[in-house]
Amino acid sequence: MKRAPTLPAACPCGLPAAYADCCGRWHHGPLRLRAPDAQALMRSRYSAYVLDELDYLLQTWHPDTRPATLDPNEPGTRWLGLEVRRHVRLDADTEIVEFIARVRVHGRATRIHETSRFTRLDGIWVYVDGQEPVRPA
Repeated sequence: MKRAPTLPAACPCGLPAAYADCCGRWHHGPLRLRAPDAQALMRSRYSAYVLDELDYLLQTWHPDTRPATLDPNEPGTRWLGLEVRRHVRLDADTEIVEFIARVRVHGRATRIHETSRFTRLDGIWVYVDGQEPVRPA
């Protein structure tokens, strides 16, 4: 029998809230998959990466860009934090979020800096794609 995972008290996304009251409500609660905007969805997806909520990640990915599967975190992976740099509403159904996520894998720290594009499909926000911001030469 599969044992239920132990859920964190504090939310991994970095907001000063309990996981159950923050990203946990989008992962498991009655509001599942119904984040109110792209920033809330992006934060919940970061938390989903931290907690290996792979089904949630796939369900909140646009069907045109969604991969067939995702791999869980490698043993020893440690997510170190999330910084949201920018959240912009482009129109009623399109938003972008720029963020930096820090992660350590096999003792090596990495920064993921991305500007992500989100859209609303049938009233539900989904991740479309992302790109690294262009750095000035």
